[in-house]
Amino acid sequence: MVLNIILLFFTVLFAGSLVFFAPSWKDKYFKLFLVFAGSYLFSITILHIIPELFDSGFDSAKMGLYILIGFLLQQILEFLSSGIEHGHIHLPHGPKSKGVLTVMLGLFIHAFLEGTLLSHGTLMGDTTAHIGHSHSENTLLLGIILHKGPAAFALTAVLSQVLSKRWTLILLVIFALASPLGMISSSLIFQSGILEKEWIGVLYGLVSGGFLHISTTIFFESSPHHKLQLNKLLVSFLAAGLAIVSEFLI
Repeated sequence: MVLNIILLFFTVLFAGSLVFFAPSWKDKYFKLFLVFAGSYLFSITILHIIPELFDSGFDSAKMGLYILIGFLLQQILEFLSSGIEHGHIHLPHGPKSKGVLTVMLGLFIHAFLEGTLLSHGTLMGDTTAHIGHSHSENTLLLGIILHKGPAAFALTAVLSQVLSKRWTLILLVIFALASPLGMISSSLIFQSGILEKEWIGVLYGLVSGGFLHISTTIFFESSPHHKLQLNKLLVSFLAAGLAIVSEFLI
């Protein structure tokens, strides 16, 4: 768990710092990386997370409902965050203080929830003996890291336009702490028995629905005019191929 926390925290700090130390980073490279991250996140959600949830012994009909609610919940969080979690780089709406507050609230809730999913190797293993593969945590961790990089870069780019460098870095650190806090909190809550094990399925269904919303939004927005862009298509296939290899061959 400690290594996961370190990787999550410093991924955000590194990606966010690129705004200050690599200001000339080309926009097209950012978009290609965003497409890669979205394709990988979508692939592991379809190949691993959702099949695992439906095979976990929870009520299948309810699990589908939780995933749908998570999809819709992410749309609300996106309204708060202005879409920064899938790479939007623009100023928040409204007054500066209110805009920054709503962006941070939406991003923190999203990052906290996705961090809870990284406890699934241990928690779901207690729920049913046949859940999960030995590599599942690393596959999922890579997907979240790939997703958090562009989000951190976009967040820093937005905040640096309306805040001082000091406050931008402070808020970046707060964002970096969100997923580790979600990971630690979910592990402590469920292992202590504060909530029933059935709530694991509810939580992970909500997060999976959020992943589907984010990844599909990235796909749709990467080609708004529905024109074939070979480089983005190849990047998508490469990311999906990596997810397939990590899920079935490694």
